[in-house]
Amino acid sequence: MLKKICQLTAISFAAVTSIEAQTDSTKKIESNTTFTYAIDAYYRTDFTDPSSDAKSNNFTSFTDSKNSFELGMASVRVDHSFGKVGATADLGFGKRAENYSYNDVGTMAAIKQLFLTYTPVKGVTLTAGKFGTFIGYEVLDAYANRNYSMSYGFSYGPFFHTGIKADIALGGKTAIMVGIANPTDFSTTTSGRKVAIAQLSTGTKDDKFKAILNFHGGTDFNQFDLVLNANLSSKFSLDYDGTIKTVKVAGNSNSWSSNVLYINYDATKTVGFTLREEYFDDKKNVAGVGAGIIATTLSGNIHINNLTLIPEVRIDNAQSAIFSKSSLNSYSKSDVSCLLAAVYKF
Repeated sequence: MLKKICQLTAISFAAVTSIEAQTDSTKKIESNTTFTYAIDAYYRTDFTDPSSDAKSNNFTSFTDSKNSFELGMASVRVDHSFGKVGATADLGFGKRAENYSYNDVGTMAAIKQLFLTYTPVKGVTLTAGKFGTFIGYEVLDAYANRNYSMSYGFSYGPFFHTGIKADIALGGKTAIMVGIANPTDFSTTTSGRKVAIAQLSTGTKDDKFKAILNFHGGTDFNQFDLVLNANLSSKFSLDYDGTIKTVKVAGNSNSWSSNVLYINYDATKTVGFTLREEYFDDKKNVAGVGAGIIATTLSGNIHINNLTLIPEVRIDNAQSAIFSKSSLNSYSKSDVSCLLAAVYKF
């Protein structure tokens, strides 16, 4: 009898194992890992020739140098997904990464992004961690921009958010995002203050036209940002980024604003050009510049396999004399600079 029971048990166990194996095979969870690497460097010169003890006449991010070869950033990004769950670790090393994470110290400054994602149902994705800002047209990584120097609108924030958000597809090309985060550009903080973040995006079915409305704000500030994209042909496209940030101090509200137009033309698959025209209004000195500035930037994009060379000429014209000249304590309303950058992505 005992022998028969053991045999029956063994047969039952084998049957259950077989069924589970079949179930696992029909519900196989897909796993995927991708790696992205990039490096960049540049040389910048300033024709206004600021004095040796003056700053470089650069009031925007990442290119605060003059007449020298500079390292930008070495970047390593890993994206992994397993079914409905995903994780991203994006690390950057160099001056560009340090300026980006300016509120962090030590190894924390090397973390550009670090977040987890979960998709409970189709069309809804939750993200928690540190992620690059959704506001604006330009981004941190040099390989993802057509201009190497940055606009004033990008430079005066925000750079990133640390918190949680939900991306929800509404059908077609329309989607919304809502979330809550730490104070702007803080990976970690003891402050109990939080910032609301939100986005509404839409576009045509063929992706030739897109519109994105962004917002982030808290108890003492709010910022609205509008990005428009128009792909007019395979060689010609237009992009617009308009933003306004209002800050409350001692009951008074003042603001700075930026309006940027990008005109992109790709003559061939290997040669392209981008003309960036920006009007930055900080006459009330909210951002710390204290002037209205018209900035014209013409950049070339020369692609040689994974390498992109970016020769660039930039002219900044301010409404007041804010740019240092070679003579001590002498200032100019305009500044002319140029740079040559090399960006490699692999």
